[in-house]
Amino acid sequence: MRIVYILKISIAFVLVAYSCAPKVKEGYDAKNGYRGNISISGAFALYPIVVLWSEDFKKVHPQVRFNISAGGAGKGIADVLTDMVDIGLVSRDLHPQEIDKGALPIFVAKDAVLATFNPNNPNTKLLQQRGLTREELSGIFVEQKYKTWKAIDPAFSDDGIGIYVRSDAAGAAETWAKFFGESQEGLKGVGIFGDPGLAQAIKDNKFAIGFNNINYVYDLNTSHTTDNIAVVPIDIDRNGTIDPEEQFYGTLEELTDAVATHKYPSPPSRELTFVIRKDNNSPLIKEFIRFILDKEQQGYLLENGYVPLNEEQRAAELNKLNLN
Repeated sequence: MRIVYILKISIAFVLVAYSCAPKVKEGYDAKNGYRGNISISGAFALYPIVVLWSEDFKKVHPQVRFNISAGGAGKGIADVLTDMVDIGLVSRDLHPQEIDKGALPIFVAKDAVLATFNPNNPNTKLLQQRGLTREELSGIFVEQKYKTWKAIDPAFSDDGIGIYVRSDAAGAAETWAKFFGESQEGLKGVGIFGDPGLAQAIKDNKFAIGFNNINYVYDLNTSHTTDNIAVVPIDIDRNGTIDPEEQFYGTLEELTDAVATHKYPSPPSRELTFVIRKDNNSPLIKEFIRFILDKEQQGYLLENGYVPLNEEQRAAELNKLNLN
């Protein structure tokens, strides 16, 4: 089992660099494989697995040096389009203008954005029994028509709701907003930078609600939710209760299976993407992408909170770079 552990990062950080090595001229030799530099930035959702993939790639190609940073999907797409990095990590759909500017998306995995709350909330038991509908969640995050928990359901307490959203341009926020037919700008609440920061804000406020990527909700060791954070079940059929077929939040395995089998709605499940420039013809970059789309590397995804591509999807992504 290969598990990459989520970094415990403070709210105040701006980015995390995995490696800041000097430049190495790109090349290849039969003994040591590829050499050169690969720079990557972007979505918090992809950062943990990309660190794992880079470590495995270096075992095969020890002269390759990586510089990896997590700064949000918006930074990833901006950095790759301005040639600041080789690969942007993006966790939302690309905009037409980004494609027009030369962005080439390569889908590498799938995950989901989850509504999250603090399990010390006095309404926890009832909330987990009844869940919240898409309309009720929209009433919290978009219309803000619910100021207290009781306003959602008379059986809830009369405590105020602490609503947290992302302050940075983020794929998680864009995907969560898309669930309500909105853009990230349509989400309302206290803005927090980064997935780790938003998770921490929820842990610190027992009346809070927010949203996070899978990897910032579940503990990869136990397969259960981390301390002081829980998932708000989505009442998909809107019948006022979480039926057995809607109850797939107990463990990481249950949830990733629900994403893979489309039981969990899309959005807020979504595809995770490597973005390169269409004019990037680096053999090293193409080899790294081929490597991470390999069956063995894709095999690490489930145990790390992601859903792998199927054979047809892998072939389609490899074909974008003529790697089949």
